[in-house]
Amino acid sequence: MNRPRLSLLSIGLALGLSAPVLAETLKKPELDRLAAAQQAAPSPSFRAFLAQVAKADPKLKPAIAAYEQKRPLAGDDLTQIARLLGLYNRLHNQKAVLSSIEAMVAIPTVRDDKVPPHESPPIIEFGRLVEKMARDFGLQYRNVDNRIFEVKLPGRGTEEFGILTHADVVPVVADEWVLDDGTRLDPFKMTRVGDTLYGRGTIDDKGSIAAVLYAMKAVKESGLPLARTIRLMIETTEETGGDGMKYYRAKTPLPEYNIVLDSKYPAVVAEKGSGALKVFFPVEAADGSSAVRTAITAMAGASAANAVPQTATATLKGGDLAQVAARLEFVKGPFIRKYEGQGGKFGIDIVKGADSIEVKVTGVSAHGSRPEEGINPLPRLALFLQESGVVTAGNHYTKAVRYLVDLYGTGYLGEKLGVGYQDDFMGPLTMSPNLIREKDGKLEVTANVRMPRGNTPEKLTAAIKEKVDDWAVASQARIEIDYQQGDWMARDPKGAWLATLLNIFGDTTGLEAKPVPTAGSTTAKLMPNAINFGPAMPGKKYTAHNAKEYKELADLDADMQMFTEMLVRIGNLKTMQ
Repeated sequence: MNRPRLSLLSIGLALGLSAPVLAETLKKPELDRLAAAQQAAPSPSFRAFLAQVAKADPKLKPAIAAYEQKRPLAGDDLTQIARLLGLYNRLHNQKAVLSSIEAMVAIPTVRDDKVPPHESPPIIEFGRLVEKMARDFGLQYRNVDNRIFEVKLPGRGTEEFGILTHADVVPVVADEWVLDDGTRLDPFKMTRVGDTLYGRGTIDDKGSIAAVLYAMKAVKESGLPLARTIRLMIETTEETGGDGMKYYRAKTPLPEYNIVLDSKYPAVVAEKGSGALKVFFPVEAADGSSAVRTAITAMAGASAANAVPQTATATLKGGDLAQVAARLEFVKGPFIRKYEGQGGKFGIDIVKGADSIEVKVTGVSAHGSRPEEGINPLPRLALFLQESGVVTAGNHYTKAVRYLVDLYGTGYLGEKLGVGYQDDFMGPLTMSPNLIREKDGKLEVTANVRMPRGNTPEKLTAAIKEKVDDWAVASQARIEIDYQQGDWMARDPKGAWLATLLNIFGDTTGLEAKPVPTAGSTTAKLMPNAINFGPAMPGKKYTAHNAKEYKELADLDADMQMFTEMLVRIGNLKTMQ
């Protein structure tokens, strides 16, 4: 397949660009030493903190003296003060940020299909919480019809730069929120276990919202002037299409440059296009007598299409259930051994009731954009039901099982459909069948599709529909297809603002700092000149949309520190490019 040339992103530049080295500014080892000293003897104020720092590290005295004397700060002096303010914010406000995240997680901002998001009581409650924080911090607040909650820290000039996050979260399957030791978690209660913060939204995106609000508070209280106004925009529909941002941008001019806190570090400059391939099977009665034939009467997977489920279940009824249960138990072990080599370990539970059998496959949940980080139980459930041979009555569920087996199996790269490809920078196409549900007389099976550069939505849609239609004809299955595919995005944001973000990340963490792609899809696509900056750390599993979503405390500390420095330095760049 021919790959269109990028007009906005030079991959060579993106791969080669790294953070500039500022020889005299604070780096991770020095920041860690200062943090350790402060934890032993915390300072009551930023000025007291600076006085202690100046004694501990004399090279910082010129920058601190310039700040104390309210002289204009630039270059390394501005970087030093911004970095120290970030460290102080992290140390001084950590408990307050944790309390704010706890309050935010407790508001279940999951979309309800029966209520428009802007009329949703949890969304309205979340807006009130943000408003109170903004007012308490001396920041400007505006509620744009419950679509966007806007918070501003004014600068001296007319230019603004935007910070974008979102308040809505994906649904949960409460039964899956159980730790390895058996501890049950409430998804809408932040639970701290050691230095891990569990709860829906802790990493996507409520942790970022709390961290950036306290960063804005710290900058305002420091008295550091800003050349640009900082505009925080909190979206309310990001997880379900971004209607809130579309509404907002039709009414409000957007900042020319924007930083999105909804993906990963160091700095995301390319995103795959997100798609949903929905295949509907009309509900039909099982053929044959229930006295002798066993049918699938229910199946369940993820609660949202953009999440790899942790568990998938099927209910079987009819026939000799004792014999069916015995057969399932007999083939379970060999089946698990056979397929563990195709993606990792998973479990199968078989529970016989009075008139039914429930089969549950337990895998590993993951974000829908990163199926390689999970073990999808839904196609494994379909394979188990088909290979066991216990289902003898045909209906819409048996057709869906065959669809999952024939066109996905345990793969997620579109290989069985024959549509797989990959881009050298953005990675492979992924197709993960996550959701199965019966609704309005139809059984829906939805695969989350992530399309990298190298194709167009129109061409990929046509190719996939043709393959699915061919399968339906060969299988004599009546189906409907609804496939909506978003486009990939690539930026070429070379210049001072990208270099600044990379420098902040590299110096704060000690990790490699260069532009990266993501399989995720955010509302950065709806913004001009938008780069994602956090919150997921390189080399770690991204737990957004997962069962037992969590945020590590050390990573939250890094967010607080880096967001604060980012606001000061980006807010005072002479030019963004």
